[in-house]
Amino acid sequence: MKQEVVAKSVLDAAFRVHTILGPGLLESVYEAALSRELIKRGHSVERQKPIAVYYDNELLEEVAFRADLIVDGLVLVELKSVTEVTKLFKKITENYLRLIPLQVGLLLNFNEAHLKDGITRLVNGAEGKSFF
Repeated sequence: MKQEVVAKSVLDAAFRVHTILGPGLLESVYEAALSRELIKRGHSVERQKPIAVYYDNELLEEVAFRADLIVDGLVLVELKSVTEVTKLFKKITENYLRLIPLQVGLLLNFNEAHLKDGITRLVNGAEGKSFF
């Protein structure tokens, strides 16, 4: 699956960013750095991509959801820099996957001493752990 190859590349890039910057910075810093790292690796990256929401077959224009990163049009990446990734963060990422729609999403919490402890992988709305 191509999206699994892209997801692995996202994780490799995220590990590099985390190694260089460490934990404790704003999400926007990690977003910019990860985006730059992915582009250097040959990926297309959309930052802060608007997510359309429809109700009763009508676009709700006043709703403003944004995906942190969409990589190669295949993988959603939501970034956090928080003490704990809550069920709400996971649910929001699942909803984004459904609304876009995409099959694979990564919720990355850069505020961990070891980034591997901050990775949540989501597929078709079914929560899964990281590749580790």
